[in-house]
Amino acid sequence: MASTHITKYICTECGHTTTTKTGKCPFCNSWGTLEPAEDTPKPARKSPASRAKVISALEVRAPERLSTGINELDRVLGGGLVPGGVALIGGQPGIGKSTLLLQAAGSVARNYGVPVLYISGEESEAQVALRASRINTASEKLYLYSGSELDEALSSLDGNNFAFFVLDSVQAMTADSNSGWPGSINQVREVAQRVIDAARAKNIPAVLIGHITKDGKLAGPMILEHMVDTVLNFSGDNYSSYRMLRAVKNRYGSTDELGIFEMREDGLHPVTDKSGLYWNRDDVSVPGVAMTIALEGSTPLAAEIQTLAARTVFPYPRRTSRGIELNRFQLLTAVIDRRCSIATGSHDLYINVAGGLTLQDPSADLPACAAIASALKNAPLQPGTCWLGEVGLAGEIRPVSRIDLRLKEAARLGFHSAVVSSREKVRFDGIKIIPVSHIDEALAGLLLK
Repeated sequence: MASTHITKYICTECGHTTTTKTGKCPFCNSWGTLEPAEDTPKPARKSPASRAKVISALEVRAPERLSTGINELDRVLGGGLVPGGVALIGGQPGIGKSTLLLQAAGSVARNYGVPVLYISGEESEAQVALRASRINTASEKLYLYSGSELDEALSSLDGNNFAFFVLDSVQAMTADSNSGWPGSINQVREVAQRVIDAARAKNIPAVLIGHITKDGKLAGPMILEHMVDTVLNFSGDNYSSYRMLRAVKNRYGSTDELGIFEMREDGLHPVTDKSGLYWNRDDVSVPGVAMTIALEGSTPLAAEIQTLAARTVFPYPRRTSRGIELNRFQLLTAVIDRRCSIATGSHDLYINVAGGLTLQDPSADLPACAAIASALKNAPLQPGTCWLGEVGLAGEIRPVSRIDLRLKEAARLGFHSAVVSSREKVRFDGIKIIPVSHIDEALAGLLLK
């Protein structure tokens, strides 16, 4: 009896497979993303190389990291590149992914005197060489392969003791062992696996550049992010020259770190004084403005929270938030209304974190409440004061993490007083500590009449 071949379809967005051809993927609900799946031979089963072992009996050594020479990039990576580790960096077109990694490759080649390979599947040799000359990263130890054939590109690793290599981009390369167009599900998966195998075999770091979709997610199957060791997100606004680098996944470090760069004519430059990006250092007291020191990983940032209150004639007042989650803003507004007896129902309220910063840190609760109350009372807060505390639904002020690091940054920036939770057992020379236990107590003496 003849066997019947069943055609399978795979979603180019999420990698879900189905035997039914429909217009919409039943898993991620994306339209027009189902394509015929290509049959790939299953790898031969290998005999187990070792048996299970007791973890405590294993000898573990911290990996010796390779510094890229770019401090912000090293800190987000967790201290540098790990031998045999594979990192994936994604971001919107033109954000500076290729520039950043070309700078890192040139820095390693120049500082260590070791060869580094840059594989470009999207740009010609002349284009890459022109960028390298413009950002001053050209080096005798920096090698370039331009082409989309993965096998030929990886063969360049043979015979040279490369420190690490960059692949730009994973969607532009094709593996001969797999059919399909560049960027297809099977090709992306195969290219990534081949790069990972090469990095492990050579025991050198590898960095992949990936495209993103219109939703801001990495293009290709979700398994791509599971395969690599580190996933970085490089983002920024079209109207700003500043770029932000965050780790979404990191097997060798924290995912809380934030790296900030400034795009200039000669490449990307790390920003050292990050607080200056989000604070104009204006000493004029304005109603509705409160300062805090937020943490992005281990980096303290001065954040200016602004609130505007305007009377409304509508029965449902408007709440608009930028930089703080809207639900969180509405919660804090209810706390001010209920626990401080400050009516909020007759005003439209608008809150904004200056500079385009988005705050997830709970320490933003207290300054946000202070800014809301200041705007509603049309009374400025005492100048030179920063607010550090989490606010509960009962109006109580809770401690925040790493208060010493925040106060040190506040002292460096010139603040003379800090409002903190009364449960904080802290002293700091140069700053007056104002302990409070309730939001009503915090506002009683710090709103200027």
